[in-house]
Amino acid sequence: MASTAPYGSWKSPIAADLITQKTIGVAEVHVDPVTNDIYHGESRPSEGGRVAIVNTKARQDVFGPDWNARSGVHEYGGSAFAVRDGVIYFTDFKTKRLYAIKNNTPEAVSPDNQNHRFGDLDIHPSHSHLVLSILEDHTKPAPEDVVNTLLVLNTQTQSLTTIAQGADFYSTGRFSPDGTKVSWIQWHHPDMPWEGSELVVAEFDASSVSVSNTSVIAGKPGAESINEAFWASNKTLVYLTDKSGFYNPWKYDVESRSHSSILPKPAEKDYAEPAWLLGASRWTALDESTLLVSPATNGDASLGLLRIDSGEFIEIKSPYVNVGAVHGVTSTSAVFVGVTDDTPAALIKITLPNPISPVSGSIGNAVFETLKETSSAASTISKALFPKHQSIALEIPGSGAPLHVLYFPPTNPNYSGGKDSELPPCVLNIHGGPTSRVAPGLSWTATYFTSRGWAWVDVNYGGSSGYGREYRERLRGNWGVVDVNDSVTAVQQLSARGLIDGKRVAIRGGSAGGYTVLAAVVAHPLAFTVATSSYGISDLAMLASDTHKFESRYLEKLIGGTLKEVPEIYRERSPVFHANKIRAPLLILQGSIDAVVPPGQAEAIVKQIKERDGKVEYVLFEGEGHGWRKAENIKRALETEERWYAEVFGLS
Repeated sequence: MASTAPYGSWKSPIAADLITQKTIGVAEVHVDPVTNDIYHGESRPSEGGRVAIVNTKARQDVFGPDWNARSGVHEYGGSAFAVRDGVIYFTDFKTKRLYAIKNNTPEAVSPDNQNHRFGDLDIHPSHSHLVLSILEDHTKPAPEDVVNTLLVLNTQTQSLTTIAQGADFYSTGRFSPDGTKVSWIQWHHPDMPWEGSELVVAEFDASSVSVSNTSVIAGKPGAESINEAFWASNKTLVYLTDKSGFYNPWKYDVESRSHSSILPKPAEKDYAEPAWLLGASRWTALDESTLLVSPATNGDASLGLLRIDSGEFIEIKSPYVNVGAVHGVTSTSAVFVGVTDDTPAALIKITLPNPISPVSGSIGNAVFETLKETSSAASTISKALFPKHQSIALEIPGSGAPLHVLYFPPTNPNYSGGKDSELPPCVLNIHGGPTSRVAPGLSWTATYFTSRGWAWVDVNYGGSSGYGREYRERLRGNWGVVDVNDSVTAVQQLSARGLIDGKRVAIRGGSAGGYTVLAAVVAHPLAFTVATSSYGISDLAMLASDTHKFESRYLEKLIGGTLKEVPEIYRERSPVFHANKIRAPLLILQGSIDAVVPPGQAEAIVKQIKERDGKVEYVLFEGEGHGWRKAENIKRALETEERWYAEVFGLS
């Protein structure tokens, strides 16, 4: 029989050990276009966070334990390997070189140069020794001196041939199916790729490894962003553009040089996420006329088929609330990474009925097969412990515009509630980016807390993705203001609805979310009871002068000018200069080798708080960068955070 106990003190079978020792991540997915074999990159916390390439069906690693298929391009990486006709190329994180896998043994195919970083690979369809790649050259390591180009690597001679240069960044280089054309996306400072980028097409000559008739065909710096472009056929290039206000699908006919929207009319749906990682894929071609897509409406994703010629959308009924890494296998099948409310992310194969016969505009008989689970712990845990998310649109005071949050109630079948009329304490989670979002679906970290009697709230504050460009640009010039105010609003309105105890709120976040945490406890000292900042920013001026190339101009848009132009705003919004206002006990978690937010950011605010005898705890994770990859550190961070909250709230 279910009993009552104070919220936050419930006993839970979900331990940190269970999560960290039995969990992996699917870093990326690729399908061999010739053999249809599926491969995935598997991030393994138990092996120091390295990424192994796995033949999914055979369940076999393609190389030994000394290799790590990760790219360092843009620091965040992505798309570290490619496969075609059984040939696999990958970039190794330690050596920085490109390798070909032959007989399960990697052989170097690029020059030995520790200053070179490769990523976003594509193999030529008829000359498999030619590999298209981004090259990020750190010979001169200062952000303003790092050079990004798009090149073709001849893996037989280890020669590098640049085919595009001059832009600050490149991504999504793709050969057409016949190999005679190539496309890519490029953008320039001070834009991030979701603020303004360009789609480029050129003719490609494999014999001379050269391009000609290069032309920018879509996109506009500062105004229109292009995302996830690929060839549906030799004549049709499909891409996503946000010129309507949402990432919607368009097509380009290379023969007539004409563009047209695939949809009959613009849709208030985002078909893509901001391009933080290379190679992200929310849609794919099943054949020359049909796309498998996963648009997000108000942040919640769905699956569907989209006809390229007519724009007809056919919904696919599925249990998945978020979808990514979508890749076609055959004309009636594809793979993707999907998550539901009661199953963690998994690599899924979808097989469609043949012929497709939609009923009332939807397909209800698609078959979903789990190819790889990311957690073996899920099968040992009762699904009754997993909270079902509620997507809630709150109101921004004064404007009535929506503020999007995800609410997860305390959930444990052994408990019926708290004591008397008690409301649950709340963990308010602030995502990083800041141009990102928290998607719905089972989160082990959230479940760790909800199963102990906490309410968990993800705040997709103004500036978050998945809700269109206008919502995303609410943060423009207002970072440290809009995100902070939205976090306070979330607490106030959820408390007024009786969903949380507004006087017992732990605010937490990492990276940009860590900055929002610090800014929030400065600006609203009494709004939050306790706080955790993981690799968060305390000094905006320090960040502007000590970060990597990809984000080196990001602050100009977020703050509203350069450090030289508006130094007073940088100082005003830097928590380190207002640490005397902080009242909430503060936990600071930091990686020792973080190149995105260096340890100096954490150490500066810890010093300020200690000098005024404030309550602060600082934990430095040796050998960790921007986020925790090692199992022992994931466990330690989670247990330290829970212990910190329990101490402050007096929970046992």
